[in-house]
Amino acid sequence: MSTESDLLEAFELHSAGKIRAALAAGASPVDPIQGKRPIDILIEMYTRSGQFADCLRVMLDAGAAIDDRLLQVLLLDDDSALRGILKTSSAELHRRLYPLCAYTSCKGVSALHICAEFNSVRCARVLIGEGADIDARADVDADGLGGQTPLFHAVNSNQNHCRPMMELLVDAGADLDIRLKGLLWGDSMPWETVVFDVSPISYAQCGLYRQFHRREKDIYSNIAYLHRKRYGTGLTVPNVPNKYLFP
Repeated sequence: MSTESDLLEAFELHSAGKIRAALAAGASPVDPIQGKRPIDILIEMYTRSGQFADCLRVMLDAGAAIDDRLLQVLLLDDDSALRGILKTSSAELHRRLYPLCAYTSCKGVSALHICAEFNSVRCARVLIGEGADIDARADVDADGLGGQTPLFHAVNSNQNHCRPMMELLVDAGADLDIRLKGLLWGDSMPWETVVFDVSPISYAQCGLYRQFHRREKDIYSNIAYLHRKRYGTGLTVPNVPNKYLFP
């Protein structure tokens, strides 16, 4: 196996140790892989875990770079550095960011959207404390797709990693009634999907789509939470996991 393949496998596993090993074996932290910088592949890919920031630090220490300081701080969930940025320029609270993302499109999103996508809870608390708009809208494309609030990024995450961000946003007053014309999921990826007429609750249920690869128990746990917060009543789901699919 090539050192390049080792590096990509380490990214997929979110293994900081394997990234170090691949780099020590000769993998480049900066040379493009299939036309993309390695660090961009790490950021845009589909794995979500608590080891992401450690993996990112290994790449940065090895000479890789993220061109946007605010984005870097958010991805590292470095709340102290974020406070420094906002102290210098409060405009950063509202600036648009455009990283490529394996899931809900992150084109034209706020800092709080990034926190929701990557479960950067510490930075999210700083942003909310500084007055960030809980219901900030992402950009809308020429087809009318987008306009999602940060909450949409947390309702059906890989391994339900962003459940803490979902609860943080809801507790902070996120609007559960927002309805969008449509959302682009997996922008430019082989699994790219347009989901039409979505609310936070219906988007959570989209985790049942085959290409989303979400656990059914997580999906219904999130729906039950959102339903209870929106309607004040519990949600009875007697057939989870679905007996037809999981006999």
